[in-house]
Amino acid sequence: MNRTLGTILVVVGLLGLAWGGLAKQDRRPWLGVTYATTEKVNIGPFHTTRKKTHIIPAQAIFGAVALIGGVVLLVAGKKTYLRTATAGAPRS
Repeated sequence: MNRTLGTILVVVGLLGLAWGGLAKQDRRPWLGVTYATTEKVNIGPFHTTRKKTHIIPAQAIFGAVALIGGVVLLVAGKKTYLRTATAGAPRS
């Protein structure tokens, strides 16, 4: 069960990362995290600041969480399988 769910989460995570990463930068995504940075611009005697808005699409965030969760389930499933497989083995 964990292995199947982990595989599904890995596939969904990769699709989410691809879809969020391929989002066009010129239009605003329907859901995402927005943050702004400012930088100082000095041109001779003129001093000004420039504010730039950055957007991280929510698809990329959810994809990364699903991918990490799927990998954790796959690794945890393998460790459990190895423990149960070796538990019944005769000891010498």
